[in-house]
Amino acid sequence: MEAIILAGGFGRRLMPCLSGTPKSMAPIRSRPFLEYLFDYLICEGIEAVTVALGYGAEAITDHFKGQYRRLMIQYSIESEPLGTGGALKQALLLTASDRIFVVNGDTFAQVDYREMAREYEQGTTPMTMAVTYLNDISRYGKVNILSGVVRSIGAGRQGESGYVNAGVYLIPRNLLEHVAVSRRFSFERDFLEVEIATLQPRAFVIQGYFIDIGVPADYERANIELPELE
Repeated sequence: MEAIILAGGFGRRLMPCLSGTPKSMAPIRSRPFLEYLFDYLICEGIEAVTVALGYGAEAITDHFKGQYRRLMIQYSIESEPLGTGGALKQALLLTASDRIFVVNGDTFAQVDYREMAREYEQGTTPMTMAVTYLNDISRYGKVNILSGVVRSIGAGRQGESGYVNAGVYLIPRNLLEHVAVSRRFSFERDFLEVEIATLQPRAFVIQGYFIDIGVPADYERANIELPELE
């Protein structure tokens, strides 16, 4: 199985904690966050990743080079900021599989990747999207699900509970080939939310651990909670 890791963001909200370190390389108990993510992907059967990079690319390429443990790594590096959508579209050109997992490089979600792939193969929609239930969805927005399909994505109110996007997708390699948007675009806002009625992503509900280290409070929490994997 093959995955793209979206790790090109600036991480502005986390910058005071990192002193110029890329967000996905944020130290967690002396190890970069991306190592924890790679360890989990290896456990789940991912054999190769394409890391989509922008800000601070050299810190990641110099650290990992072409391999981490048995995980093969290649890089798609932006020459200019492309947003998550533009970065994904560029990275897809380097992939070889017909179906590709897409993973946010600042998020750790305990997704059963093999089961997600099985459900994708059995379904009829062009993509599957991992979702998780939170007691407060105000930071992430609300994913509305009907009969196992994501019908809409909207804002969440403070203190409102519900399902949120867990930042892991399974998509066909050609999903963005004919997207009629600018070179720079957000995969979430400019594509997924706009095309949701056509895409009708299958919702893959996860029950395990989930954390997004994009704000200082959750970064500090990750330093305590993030599981160590062999």
